[in-house]
Amino acid sequence: MMTTSVSNLPTTMRAWAVTEPGPIDGEKSPLEFTTKPVPTPQRGEVLVRVLTCGVCHTDLHVSEGDLPVHQDHVTPGHEIVGEVVAIGPDAHRFELGDRIGVPWLRWTCGVCQYCRSGRENLCPNSKYTGWDHDGGYAEYTTVPEGFAYRIPERFDSQTASPLLCAGIIGYRAFQRANVPTGGRLGLYGFGGSAHITAQLAIDQGIEVHVLTRGKDARKFALSLGAKSAAGAYDLPPVKLDSSIIFAPVGDIVPTALEGLAPGGTLALAGIHLTDIPPLNYQNHIFHEKNLTSVESNTRHDGEEFLKLADRLDIHPETTPYAFDKADEALRYVKKGDIRGACVLKIGED
Repeated sequence: MMTTSVSNLPTTMRAWAVTEPGPIDGEKSPLEFTTKPVPTPQRGEVLVRVLTCGVCHTDLHVSEGDLPVHQDHVTPGHEIVGEVVAIGPDAHRFELGDRIGVPWLRWTCGVCQYCRSGRENLCPNSKYTGWDHDGGYAEYTTVPEGFAYRIPERFDSQTASPLLCAGIIGYRAFQRANVPTGGRLGLYGFGGSAHITAQLAIDQGIEVHVLTRGKDARKFALSLGAKSAAGAYDLPPVKLDSSIIFAPVGDIVPTALEGLAPGGTLALAGIHLTDIPPLNYQNHIFHEKNLTSVESNTRHDGEEFLKLADRLDIHPETTPYAFDKADEALRYVKKGDIRGACVLKIGED
């Protein structure tokens, strides 16, 4: 198989690997900073030199074992911005030097009933970056070209990284929450995804109310234009048309449902959630309230969101971390009281 590449590609690279899933703030970190071979792009794939990689809560779930192991010693990371440095056989979409984004959704089968009906996010055979395949906490990674995104020129690499999961998943959750025009939206948890979703909603005339445990996060929410900010278990000051739970905490669900107006929708945005306690039909579900989950996204969601983010000039607030401080960044994400999103600086633009 013929591969086109830039000259002088290395054969090994620095990368993080999940050696034994466990608490990121425990005595022994589940992550190890190590050396791995530079991967070779297979048919239909490109090799990317990683410039930046966002630090997502899902990376924490992979590292701590909340999600089952899909690949031993996997390299986490799926909010990747990088430069195409090699092109595998039958890959024609990108050219060497192109700056592209590598997201969470790595591959779907294309033939199941979900793929054929425009719901590839529900594909039972789907594969994910940083879980089924090595991701972006590394100097190089590969991606099937059909699942990568072109990055709008407006965004530098550090700013673009959180858009590739926090932004896209927030957009999917926003859609699933059935937010009415000019309506009221509640956001539970206020990290990377929620603060992008807040900007998206406010820019479209939605009244946003934030409920989160972190005092600094509440101040941040108000600075972005939220109408109110309170604790995660508080009731909002007004009944809400829609709410999204970004925090992976099932205990919040009853309170969030109670805070909805009749006919309102609560969307659960995470891939992992602790157990939901018993619900009271009259208090939590009656009056035609809706409870739904969010599973990944389609490529169409991603393309649509990136165009919208470009048009509305959505800019994530980012905190940069050195490549060798990925475990430190994950500990900060776990703390919960964060301002925006953390991004690893890996390569030079």
